[in-house]
Amino acid sequence: MRKIIITLAGMGLIASGANAAMKGANLAGQAKVGLAAARAAALKAHPGKITDEELEKEKGGSGLRYSFDISSGGKTFEVGVDAKTGKVLENAPEGKNPD
Repeated sequence: MRKIIITLAGMGLIASGANAAMKGANLAGQAKVGLAAARAAALKAHPGKITDEELEKEKGGSGLRYSFDISSGGKTFEVGVDAKTGKVLENAPEGKNPD
């Protein structure tokens, strides 16, 4: 039992570190949708592997969105999820000038 608790605690520390490293983490207090829920919405809209993520102010929706780069089929797609509603705002191949 003790070993399991230590392992879970370690996993929590790793997850916390990933959130802290996200670009735009300072905006997280303004988001109503958590990072985990936004990731799930992005992957539901476009299955693949998330290679980059950020929280940013951008036109459209509520003005605050999570932006995910998702690698799928040898291409990178940008999926934007509104940080206040959870609605997918963008799901398109990454442009020539990625963010």
